[in-house]
Order: sequence, then structure tokens, then C-alpha cells
Amino acid sequence: MPDSPAADVSSEISAEELIHPESLSSVHLPAHGVESDGLWSPTRRPLTLGLVLTITLVAAEALAVSTAMPIVARDLGGLELYGLVFSAFLIGSLLGIVVVGGLIDRRGLVLPFVIGLILFAIGLAIGGLAPSMQVLIGARFIQGIGGGAIPPIAYVAIGRSLPERLRPRMFAMLSTAWILPGILGPALAGIVAQVFHWRLIFLGLLPLIVVSGTIALRGLRPLPRIPPSSDIPALRRLVDAVVLAIGVALLTGGLTSQEPATLAALSLAGVALTLFAFQRLTPAGTLTARRGYPTAVLLRGFLTFAFFCVDVYVALLLVEIRGWSAAEAGIALTAATLSWTSGSWVQARLSARFRPEQFALVGFPVVAIGIGLLGLVLVPSVPAVLAIPIFALAGFGMGLAYSQFALIVLRDVPAVIQGTVTSGLTLSDVIGTALGTGISAAFVSNAVREGAGPGPGIGLAIAMGTAVAVLGFVLAPRLRRSGSEPSLG
Repeated sequence: MPDSPAADVSSEISAEELIHPESLSSVHLPAHGVESDGLWSPTRRPLTLGLVLTITLVAAEALAVSTAMPIVARDLGGLELYGLVFSAFLIGSLLGIVVVGGLIDRRGLVLPFVIGLILFAIGLAIGGLAPSMQVLIGARFIQGIGGGAIPPIAYVAIGRSLPERLRPRMFAMLSTAWILPGILGPALAGIVAQVFHWRLIFLGLLPLIVVSGTIALRGLRPLPRIPPSSDIPALRRLVDAVVLAIGVALLTGGLTSQEPATLAALSLAGVALTLFAFQRLTPAGTLTARRGYPTAVLLRGFLTFAFFCVDVYVALLLVEIRGWSAAEAGIALTAATLSWTSGSWVQARLSARFRPEQFALVGFPVVAIGIGLLGLVLVPSVPAVLAIPIFALAGFGMGLAYSQFALIVLRDVPAVIQGTVTSGLTLSDVIGTALGTGISAAFVSNAVREGAGPGPGIGLAIAMGTAVAVLGFVLAPRLRRSGSEPSLG
């Protein structure tokens, strides 16, 4: 890589800064004139382009697999294992998120990024060649570990390379990376799977992963390596991650049980294990909403819980209850994707005038209103087409609020533990999504088993998502820092 003014920035960290790590909470590459003033300046372009391309490919793969899975299951057999293809990726992601968080704090960004991409590529290769559903499940688990490594690395890279004024714009850029996969990904994956072969969905991404990873590495190499201020054993974090994955699996599995005793036993065990491991893997005070960044970690999970517990059933509502086609229902999901990105760019444009805490205070009620109004679409006399602008409103609220928690963490957390804390932030995100979709799935499943159809279950999911968004709004004032900062647990 050509010489860069930041190539030896780690040598500029003074002894005083190492003694007082809070002064490193906003380490970024030094600016040298106007060329370093934007995301696409020569010194920042490789990192910006590399992260955007990597996120785009990970998003495209996730959406493509969801689209092609019916064809995959028909080809490989093992329809009863269908759900495990997605669960394996989720469990792998939990492990990857936790492990990479500690690895960033110990070894910097380059090694975890390379390992994550290699594992993701290995999972793609095995998945593309899988002779059975069992092998595909194993491949998705490996993919999940690699894919889970990407968000914490991206967050820390943003914190160490960009000044605070550019970070909202970078998060808006990453949000934009989901637009093309969200609009074209499912349709393109369906065409590839039907006209050519579903295996190309996995294997065809391998060259693109190499290209995006190479570009991103050019941007990651100059970033400073900062000695860690704490030494939580890697083995302990790995054990906690396994316990967390088991807890989430027990909880989501128990909620789908038809036996009350089994449902209660598995759910209680799952809650206990999940809370035990989660509090060990996140900043002290996260579960009690301690002021400052612990609340930011907690509320990221609240936000994803509220939105995705409804998001997964919007299509079902429109197709099964209101009689739309799948293509028509997809318009509502696309509208939410576009409005999410619009909200993200609005917060980027206004970030100089308003603090992240203020965007969260606005975003939560917008999400609550957007989710709550969807309940009207369950009423036959209400025009179903209203689902499009209503769910787009919820997406806009997500765009306003989603990145604020990462911005708070990058602003307030000492750089020496940013890897660990952003890992906890991503964990909260994934667990919120998993629990939101799992609990709403139980509502819908029970309603269908009772012969009432999916409507009552979707109604409960809407009520639950609205309530969680309102609770997030109530807790949002605690995002403001207190006089003393909490330490990691």
C-alpha cells in the first residue's frame, strides 16, 4: 500500500494517553488538508468503498438465501431441517460477534477482518457444494461466524478512522448498502436459482468477496492498534457466547412448543441462560439501563426487537389476510427499506445540529406509530394499500434511530475497549431481532393451531412491537451521560 500520513499513527499515541485511555475515545486519522476532508477523499476512499461493498455482499447473500431456500430444500431434501439453515447462521453470528470483539481489542482490526472473511468464504464454498441439508447447515454456521465478525470491525474502524462529524454520514452510507440487495437481491436470486442453479448463489459471491475484502484491507491497515486496558480471557468470552447461543435457542424453541410444560421449562431456562451470558458480555449496567453507553447497548436491542417482530409478518398479513400477491406485498417491504435509508440520510444531514440522543428520542415514537398503525390493516374495511406508507413510516423511524446507539458508543467509549463494547452492541442487535421474531412466531403459530388463522397472532405481535418501542422511548433519556462512566463487567 502507498505510504499514508496515518501509517504510523500508533507511534503518535503518548504515554499520557495510554495512562488515561478515555482520551482515546475518538482516535481518528490525522487530516492533512482538504483531501482528507470527506468519506471519498483519497486517504479514506479504500475503507469507505471496502466496507460498503462488504456489507452489500453480506446483505445480498442473506436475502438471496432466503429467496432460494425453497428450491434448495426441494433439491437436497430434508425439508424438516429448513429452519435450521437460518438458525445455524444466527448461532454462528453470536459466536463470531463475541470472539471478534475481544480479538479487536487485542490484535487490531486487520487479523479479525481477514479471519472473518475467510470463514465467510469457506462457508460459501461448502454451501455451494453441499450434498445434503446437514452439510448446508454446517456451512451456514461457519458463514455466521465470519459474517458476525463484520459489524464490530466496521464500527471500530469508523471510530478510529473518522472524526465525529463524518460518522453519521458513514452510517448512512452503510445503510444505503442495503438498498440494492433489498430491491434486486430476491428477484435476482430467484432467477439464478430457477434458470441456472441455486449453487451459484453461494459460489458466485466468492470472487466478489475477494475484491471487496482486498479494498477494505487497504483502508484498515493504516488504522492504529491500541493496547487493551482490560484482559477478559478469550476462553471466558467464548464460553459465555456458547451459553448465550444455547439460551437463545432454548427460548425460541420453547416458545414454539405445543406442550405448556415444555414451553414453560424451555422458555424459563432460555431466559435464565440468555440473561446470565448477556450481562457478562455487555458493559456493566446494560440490563439496568445505566446512564450513558450501557443504555445505548440495551436500546439497540429494543429497537430491533420492536421492528423485526412485525417486519417478518407484514408479507403474511398482506397475502393471507388481505389477499395480495407476494409481489405486491414485497412493495411494502421495499418501501420500508427505502424509507430506512432516507431516515439514515436525514440524521446524517442534521447531525451537526442535533445530538444522537435527540434522534433516538424522535426515532422510537416514529417506529411505535408506524408499527401500531399496521393494526388498522387487519380490519377488512381499511384499505390494505395503507400498509405501504404506514410501514414506510416505521422504516423511517428506524433510519433516524438505528445508528445513534453506535454513534454514542464510538463517542463515549475509550478506544481501548471499543471492540468489546461494539461487540456487545451487535449482540444486543442480533438478540433483539431473534427474540422479536421468535416470540411473534409463537403468537402466530398458536393462533393458527387454534383455528383462528394468523390474524390474531399478527395483532399480538403488532401490540408487542409497539409497546417495546414505547418503552424504548421512555428509557431513551438515560442515553445522556452521567458524571462517571461505567466499566465493563
